[in-house]
Amino acid sequence: MIELVKATLSDIPAMQAMVTAEVKDGIILNRSEDEVATNIRSYVLAKEAGRLVGYTALHIHSSRLAEIRSLIVDEAYRGKNIGKNMVQFTLEEAKNLGVKEDVLVLTYLPQFFEKLNFIEINKELIPEHKIWADCIKCIHFPVCNEIALVYKLA
Repeated sequence: MIELVKATLSDIPAMQAMVTAEVKDGIILNRSEDEVATNIRSYVLAKEAGRLVGYTALHIHSSRLAEIRSLIVDEAYRGKNIGKNMVQFTLEEAKNLGVKEDVLVLTYLPQFFEKLNFIEINKELIPEHKIWADCIKCIHFPVCNEIALVYKLA
């Protein structure tokens, strides 16, 4: 049975190992162990019998905007609604934390998020601080072909 749990510092090595290939390919943004540790409270993990099979993070930009980041599910576990369950968990968490308007995602798989009622937006609508804080670190910057979508909380 898959359970969703909040990450702890001891989960970081397994989290880093899980995204190695995706980071190398530029699918997921590289985050140092220190950066993951600093933001550990934002991560939710999918585990089966204590084994990490997926994770994501909910990053709060402001009282109006949050972002789902670094969504990954182990290849052997894809197609089992784990990603969907983690997204729904983070959306509920955003509501509970008081995010008032939108949850943003940048993705190469927009169809996955569209099935969860996210709508595509023009990337020019993304707050500038997001671009300079994260996107500038991407191997694809400034030529980004990710799709921006939002989930409307309000």
